Amino acid sequence: MPVAIISFSAFAASQVATPGPANMALLATGARFGFRAALPFVAGVALGKQLIIWPIGFGLMSLADTVPGLFVALKWISAAYICYLAWRVAHLRLSPDGASVEKAPGFAAGLVVHPLNPKAWAMIVTGFTSFVTPDTPVLQATATIAICLLACQAIFHPIWTYGGDRIARFVAGRPAERYLMRTLAALTVASVLYVLF
Repeated sequence: MPVAIISFSAFAASQVATPGPANMALLATGARFGFRAALPFVAGVALGKQLIIWPIGFGLMSLADTVPGLFVALKWISAAYICYLAWRVAHLRLSPDGASVEKAPGFAAGLVVHPLNPKAWAMIVTGFTSFVTPDTPVLQATATIAICLLACQAIFHPIWTYGGDRIARFVAGRPAERYLMRTLAALTVASVLYVLF
């Protein structure tokens, strides 16, 4: 097979299902605004990964050889942005019924999460370099990687968001709320540091 679909799907599921900047953002959004209000954000996060899969598949990685500093800069800018999101999560206060004077982040806000997520870049590059045979047509390889990842995201991203919604119902307005949000923020930063180092 040109693409090891079963192996890559297992790898993709293990990456998409585990804590990372995107899942922490989904968890926090579900906790703050409720599951239903967060669904446009969830859709944006899922489709946002496509914004990096296709350019990587069609040769963006060749830039790494000619302009290596570009990817180093992108890595640190992305990490800084995710840490900024973590800081915001640490200061959020939950709403047990999803009600809020703030509006939940929408589809467009979700689209930028993965392009600025170092874990997503590493996952996709690993997919192409480890699970695709060298002579595979570019369109076939890219479409296979894209479909497998989107399928995993369609399963796991709503689960993380729903988990945030359920957690909020138990801790909102209680002393544990502050510790929960700080823990989510710390996990987000830890996941970025793990990918960077």
